[in-house]
Amino acid sequence: MPDTYTPPLDDINFVLRHITDLEALSKLNGFEHADVETLGAALEEAGRFMAEVVAPTNRIGDQVGSIHDGDASVTTPDGLKDAYEKFVASGWGAVAYPAEAGGAGLPWLIGLAVQEMFTSANMAFSIGPMLTQGTVEALLFHGADEHKATFLDKLVSGEWMGTMVLTEPEAGSDVGALRSKAVPNGDGTYAITGTKIFISWGEHDLSENIIHMVLARTPEAPPGTRGISMFIVPKFLVNPDGSLGERNSFKAVSIEHKMGIHASPTCVMDFDGATGYLVGEENHGMRYMFTMMNSARLSVGVEGLAVSERAYQMAVAYAQERLQGRAIGAPKTEHSPIIDHPDVRRMLMTIKAYNEAMRCLLYANAEAFDRSHHASDEAARTAASERLDLLTPISKAWCTDLGVELTSLALQVFGGMGYVEETGVAQHYRDARIAPIYEGTNGIQAIDLVARKLPMRNGGAVEDLIKEMSGLDAELAEAGEALATIRSGLSDAVADLTSAVLWLAAHGMKDPNNALAGATPFLRLMGTTLGGYFMARSALAAREQLAKAEGDAAFLEAKIATARFYAEQLLPQTKGLLPMVTAGAEQLFQIPVDRL
Repeated sequence: MPDTYTPPLDDINFVLRHITDLEALSKLNGFEHADVETLGAALEEAGRFMAEVVAPTNRIGDQVGSIHDGDASVTTPDGLKDAYEKFVASGWGAVAYPAEAGGAGLPWLIGLAVQEMFTSANMAFSIGPMLTQGTVEALLFHGADEHKATFLDKLVSGEWMGTMVLTEPEAGSDVGALRSKAVPNGDGTYAITGTKIFISWGEHDLSENIIHMVLARTPEAPPGTRGISMFIVPKFLVNPDGSLGERNSFKAVSIEHKMGIHASPTCVMDFDGATGYLVGEENHGMRYMFTMMNSARLSVGVEGLAVSERAYQMAVAYAQERLQGRAIGAPKTEHSPIIDHPDVRRMLMTIKAYNEAMRCLLYANAEAFDRSHHASDEAARTAASERLDLLTPISKAWCTDLGVELTSLALQVFGGMGYVEETGVAQHYRDARIAPIYEGTNGIQAIDLVARKLPMRNGGAVEDLIKEMSGLDAELAEAGEALATIRSGLSDAVADLTSAVLWLAAHGMKDPNNALAGATPFLRLMGTTLGGYFMARSALAAREQLAKAEGDAAFLEAKIATARFYAEQLLPQTKGLLPMVTAGAEQLFQIPVDRL
């Protein structure tokens, strides 16, 4: 069946206007030019571009993939280079970059909405510009003026692309174990030597230059993460006049043959005395890396939503076309489309409800990013930064775990045909599977949430968020029976979350293993509860619009029905997750290793 993509602009605009406060955001310092009407028109045009130009490259990208040519070069699938040239010419990659750096200067919230549509259109393709974003941010926040002058303009425009070069064979999640060396050349540059693996878009033919942000150790560096530095290592050295010089001394020796994201070349990179330029100060590379990593983690969270949305659209279309059996109440002489059967409808509603909840969370996270940089006073910026830190691991892990589960559920709607590659839905499941792994595994995200983010301000950050969620109860109560199940479901979930937080606070310090053992179910509990909170807000906003006779009534009624489904069918999971959080670590270590 055709694998087309329809940008969910109505859903996106609903979240922008009723969950986040786009209108208020557009009035903050630096965003004055970003009025709501202009932003809406821009998103509509972005959606058209992604559907018409990018989405058609998705299938061939999966079927053919990027190819290592044996001479250290990589050729991308037909159509990708042309699509990227149009992407650059249209300026979609520069939407959220600061105007003073050559970008459009729009809120990151808008950039994230564009990124969602780009990723739905072709996830593997979207990874390259997403990594370029991290390179730009590292230079903006930590780069020397001379390096900004050399590299920034063309990275922002998309003429050049960027990567993160972290992982080594013995240094995955344990970045501090990396061995790559950076030896001073005596002229302000460094000679970079070492082997890096799993480098997404490490080599390709989309841009004339690739700027690698490489982690390595200088000769006298202390051990562990304290001794890591970051270096700019361009594919081609840049002459003083800005033209490209000789090729640098490194190459992609191979690319991985992966389960999914075939169009994204995942490279093994060999650096052989390559010329590198220090970013900031020596031994501060981990701090600079997290500038790149934190935005990348939010972007990867978007991948969970975006691929699920694409698979959902396919599943709905198939369920409307596929005739099988007779639904209850249907004429005896007719077969029914499977969308009329309760279990198929349950699967579709599950995907729809989670997609809407994820979109709310991710966009709220992006809004916190914008406010952390642009709010008018320091207290507001600090509060937004705290909320950003708290939400980011949840956005990354909860959304990507769901991305795998929901693309699998979409495949299930297809039945046996979903397992056949020709239908196309299997690709989305295969593509989604990487997202819980890279940019920090989801287990690492859960540990980060429990060990670092919950203790922020002595627990004040999570306490404020719980108070915010609890504060919605009064509004839900005013709605009466119409939203009664949403109110009770959210109240129960917030109570479960509160109990889990209190248990972790009481027991985590006594035995960290107990807290870490429950970290993953805790993140799931918190994500599920946040989803319920945002869905309740969606229902309230839809109800208010209906009362004013504003908007599409059918769309708004569907919002309320979906929120009710979430409250009744998905929120009750918190009851089972709470005892998993509080079970502790004892049972995990009861069985000897040789008996596992």
